[in-house]
Amino acid sequence: MTTKSTALISPEQAKFYDDNGYLLPHIPLFSKEKFERLFTIFEEHLADRGELRPDEMNAPHLKDERLFEFLLADEVIDVVEPLIGPNIGLWSSGFICKEPMTGKPTPWHEDSAYWDGRFNSFDGIATIWLAIDKATKANGCMGVVPGTHRNGFSEYEDMGTDHKIFNRQIKGDSINEDDVVWFELKKGTYSLHDSRIIHGANANTSNTRRTGYTMRYFNTDLVFNREHPSNANKKTYHARGGNKGNNPLIYLK
Repeated sequence: MTTKSTALISPEQAKFYDDNGYLLPHIPLFSKEKFERLFTIFEEHLADRGELRPDEMNAPHLKDERLFEFLLADEVIDVVEPLIGPNIGLWSSGFICKEPMTGKPTPWHEDSAYWDGRFNSFDGIATIWLAIDKATKANGCMGVVPGTHRNGFSEYEDMGTDHKIFNRQIKGDSINEDDVVWFELKKGTYSLHDSRIIHGANANTSNTRRTGYTMRYFNTDLVFNREHPSNANKKTYHARGGNKGNNPLIYLK
């Protein structure tokens, strides 16, 4: 896959992202037909998740190669490139679903804190959060604290839960929700956030489901720590450009 110039994200939007750590383009990511294919795939994963909770469907692309059609699509990588640079790898993906009335809160956290030690730096990792369902405050949409991507790691505490993803949270009552920007999204639209920004979500108190598909990408100038225990079996994929960090990328194209 070759480097491709893009005008999908304007210079003004890229600066806003750099300054604030997030972006809300308020436009669809895929064509209607392509999104419907992804929606159908999600429904299959939800039905076949076994003992996993609806918000624990992490790295579904590792068992379903159909998802690479979306994860490595030009329309996705074109959005990410102005924000993290032309050398891009796929880090992870996940379906996060909050079912009506029972969907639990997502604790306030920084993605990068969960990955501490796995890269030499976290200043080139971005997440696309694609709304599989409409996201509102009532059904537990994500929110971020603008500018916190420049603050370094927060202090964390264990949550005393067996949740497979969210088992630590930022300590105490350090988040003022008056500072939060809530990502209310129409179905099929998306948000972007820096891996270092503080974000979370409230419980789903509505009678409508809320689901997002997270697609995470890293600048391959960053160096993947091959000695970190959590990286031993980690699979990362080439999306575009070079690999100055000499990272262990899988090339599908």
